[in-house]
Amino acid sequence: MLVRPDEKVPIARLLTFLEHGERIAHDCAKAQTALAAEAGMRRFLVSQAKQEAMHARVFQGAIVWLAPKHFGDAPFLPALEEYRTILVDALARRDLTETFLAEQVVLEGLGEAILTRIEQGLAKRAAPFGRLRLVLLYQEEAHHGFGRRQLERAIERGETDVTDLNRRAQRYLALTDAMVFTLCDLFESIDEDASAWAQDVRTFLPDWCVMSSRLSAASHQPCSTGCLVS
Repeated sequence: MLVRPDEKVPIARLLTFLEHGERIAHDCAKAQTALAAEAGMRRFLVSQAKQEAMHARVFQGAIVWLAPKHFGDAPFLPALEEYRTILVDALARRDLTETFLAEQVVLEGLGEAILTRIEQGLAKRAAPFGRLRLVLLYQEEAHHGFGRRQLERAIERGETDVTDLNRRAQRYLALTDAMVFTLCDLFESIDEDASAWAQDVRTFLPDWCVMSSRLSAASHQPCSTGCLVS
């Protein structure tokens, strides 16, 4: 695998961030199962929870392989913890629609965008386990597609509308931006542009989700080296 020695630790730390996100997704899907009224929805969520747990284990293995001495050396991301907190609050309120927005649409959109970028870099570096990596990416796409379909159905049933969903999405999108920009020194160390990664997230989201956030996102600039709190 053509990964430079100086790239191993930053890539491992990026994967640690993704591992934490997968654990949030696992916990959310498991909790959503108890809120879902339809049997088909419950089956999907049970399957998703299992897949998210598997993804976290895969990332753990990759982290140990890349930088065993730095296993557990995770970036400190207050925005990710705040995201978890407000998602848990939505679950406590039994607001299934908002949890689909926050987890399957926005958070999975972030994961799908980052995994797509990482996959491009790993393929370029002739990394092993290509088939497994594609399975993970396919599953992330399935989780994201499921969430979008659930929101479309909620709109059709009159339970919400695009204005309401857009309004609620802005807090979550602001936190995903904060996560990416907090990681900017890791992106710089592997010759990647944090602002491009932040914009990538929006390409995986419905138009109604991002229509009022494009200007604010475009105005962000990558922070200077050393912005990461660890």
